[in-house]
Amino acid sequence: MIESHRRSRSARRRGLSIATAVVVSGAVMAAAVLPSSAAPAAQRDVVQQSLTALVRTDGFPAALASVRGRDGRVRDYTAGVGDLATKSPVPVNGQVRIASNTKTFVATVVLQLVAEGKVRLDEPVETYLPNVVRGEGIDGRVITVRQLLQHTSGLADYDEIVADGYDKVQHRYFEPREIADIGLAKPAQFAPGTGWAYSNTNYVLAGLVVQKVTGRPIGEEITRRVIDRVGLRHTYWPGQGDQSIREPHPHGYFAAGPGQPLADVTEMDPSLGWAAGQLISTPRDLNTFFLALVDGRLLAPAQLDEMRTMVAAPGSSVRGDEKYGLGLATFTLSCGGVAWTHGGDAPGYETRNAVTPDGRAATIAVTALPTTVDAARHVEEAVDAALCK
Repeated sequence: MIESHRRSRSARRRGLSIATAVVVSGAVMAAAVLPSSAAPAAQRDVVQQSLTALVRTDGFPAALASVRGRDGRVRDYTAGVGDLATKSPVPVNGQVRIASNTKTFVATVVLQLVAEGKVRLDEPVETYLPNVVRGEGIDGRVITVRQLLQHTSGLADYDEIVADGYDKVQHRYFEPREIADIGLAKPAQFAPGTGWAYSNTNYVLAGLVVQKVTGRPIGEEITRRVIDRVGLRHTYWPGQGDQSIREPHPHGYFAAGPGQPLADVTEMDPSLGWAAGQLISTPRDLNTFFLALVDGRLLAPAQLDEMRTMVAAPGSSVRGDEKYGLGLATFTLSCGGVAWTHGGDAPGYETRNAVTPDGRAATIAVTALPTTVDAARHVEEAVDAALCK
């Protein structure tokens, strides 16, 4: 989907989801926040402390997390309130819009199709989508499937579609080709394979490739090949026109500009994200998915190696540059080593997550987009603290 605050054009890329081009007011968010709803005994826990700080200091209405520690135990956390109007508690392991984490699911499906011999990574996109990928400096005959998944295609993002205000698109349904064509109408950013730039357009096209090859909707393929396969009981692809969140969830909020009141944007049409960011899930399910992925339960070794083959991704994290593979990125830990991650931003929700080779996992969600670069950094630092404690 797209992202709704400008951390700086370079620093916001990895978690891009359904973006807007406006700034959220931190002062407004902070004024309506209540203290953590978690049990007092948990206050000394570093994760609980991090979530409480995200609410009290950074002004997020709520924060929720699930962490699998070194001991293999899973612990859930909440802070703030789930609904600013009623002051109701944050649902433990509540559902949120996971936005660009959807890209990892899509990349997984594409790589499964590679293993089945139905897609070739270094085949031109033209093979699967004839005469679709065209534009100024754009030619699907020289852009490969790999470059779509790796964000090295040079294709521009369609995120500025909401520059005139998120309220104009919040409840509008978009066809996939419609949003792809918005990105393709812009000039190429660079020649394919000569640079890196995060673009939702890449993954909308990847979703179209999946549909062309399988003859089935991308949501159905994700459900059958990934969600059902690893038992993600609280993860789903919203149906056409479904603007709600099905299970217990914190409300998501958005402000139209500095000093503007927060609007409840929990209900929205997710089609603007589509294969770039439509899924709904929970922190616990996201950990389960990423652990299953890196453990080799979803991809054969050859395809998992392809996914984890990284290129430089300048500006991909507010904590410093990381690397990006095929729908998967690195997350450098302060305690040493590298974890695997993606992340996602949509109006109303931001999620950040990471899993380590030894089985640790952490996902943190907040119920508004960061208002400052510092706030964005604090969300990522909370993930780091959870894995390094």
